[in-house]
Amino acid sequence: MKMSVLPARGLAGTLAPPADKSVSHRAAILNSLASGEAVIDNFSEGADCRSTLRCLRLLGVSAEKITPEEGSSETPKLRLASPGLENFHEPVDILNAENSGTTMRFIMGLLGNTHFVSVVTGDRSLRSRPMGRIVQPLRLMGAQVMGRSSDSLAPLAIRGGDLKGIEYTLPVASAQLKSALVLAALFARGETVLHQPALSRDHTERMLSAMGASLTEDGLVLVIKPGSQLKPLDVTVSGDISSAAFWMVAAAAHPNAKVKLTNVGVNPSRAAVLDVLKAMGGRIKVENPRMEGGEPVADILVESSELTGVEIAGDLIPILQDEVPVLALAACFAKGTTVIRDAQELRTKESDRLQATATELSRLGANVRELPDGLVIEGTGSLKGGTCKSYGDHRLAMTLGIAGLLAEEEVVITGAEVVDISYPNFWEDLVTLTST
Repeated sequence: MKMSVLPARGLAGTLAPPADKSVSHRAAILNSLASGEAVIDNFSEGADCRSTLRCLRLLGVSAEKITPEEGSSETPKLRLASPGLENFHEPVDILNAENSGTTMRFIMGLLGNTHFVSVVTGDRSLRSRPMGRIVQPLRLMGAQVMGRSSDSLAPLAIRGGDLKGIEYTLPVASAQLKSALVLAALFARGETVLHQPALSRDHTERMLSAMGASLTEDGLVLVIKPGSQLKPLDVTVSGDISSAAFWMVAAAAHPNAKVKLTNVGVNPSRAAVLDVLKAMGGRIKVENPRMEGGEPVADILVESSELTGVEIAGDLIPILQDEVPVLALAACFAKGTTVIRDAQELRTKESDRLQATATELSRLGANVRELPDGLVIEGTGSLKGGTCKSYGDHRLAMTLGIAGLLAEEEVVITGAEVVDISYPNFWEDLVTLTST
């Protein structure tokens, strides 16, 4: 599918970003561990979260969508009923995570505690993404895992059960890796101690603590004690700040813009994009802060700004990985140089995000230089336009869509349908902001 985006004379309006898919994944998977029923309000309708539900159903979990009555202002709800992890049954088919790395890695941790054999796979992209970082600690805990390329690539066959707690140092700061090991540790014999090189998203720890799990944190050390009786937890999912980031950059970089984003999750382990854009000179106001389901939520107002280049590196990167492409776009409209370092992990996402971002922004007239672990962007204040491609990466497709609003000429994106992975209504929302 090709999408053509024309330069916008102005951007104005209010949007509610789609449900946070990171929280949606966790609400479904973590509630599946407990015996009973939970209602998840505003569950993400993106393809990745649909993959999670398909895998859980094959393990014996019921997930039923509750559709609001016609004319109602309520968001869709999901009723999830689980027999509990101890009563999961052997799947009759392969568990297919499609394009969702979160689904695959979380399900692997969950399966570490089952006594049957399961096979996990994904689409072509996901089958090329490294899983050895999860396989190694799961084996140390006692799970049997076999797969392609010396057991590091999917499809992966897993037989779990009778795991033991371990002390383990994570090789990278990764919320997906950390969460997979937490899931395995919850039902192991003895406590598990995880040493993190830097902090990453903490949605898993927050939600499991609310469900009754015994988790303690001391700086970068996370201790998981098994034996707690988990209770189902009703969850209201906030708007996804990673999706909101596209509109923040659009409004900040456009010379005639004022955009309000409502009900956005501003968990500190996810909201670094706000700090970076403010450091670049972004005119951003965080309004109406509140707590929903243990997660901080707020409304965000962004206006046209005079941006300047910054350096983005170190401990910021693990909590900014999804936003790097669109921040690189923002840097194109900033005065001076923006340097992004320590981001080599982006080469193993849905695409090689560093290479793809540099190639496609350069195609539109940006001055971008690729580093082994990042990017150097010289702000030019403008983009020309042209035809570019998504590489099957939803974050890149949306970044290029925002580039179309800011460029001097039309931008055509091939593979534009991939936005369905996290933001099915992205192109409709884009029109909404430019039609006022």
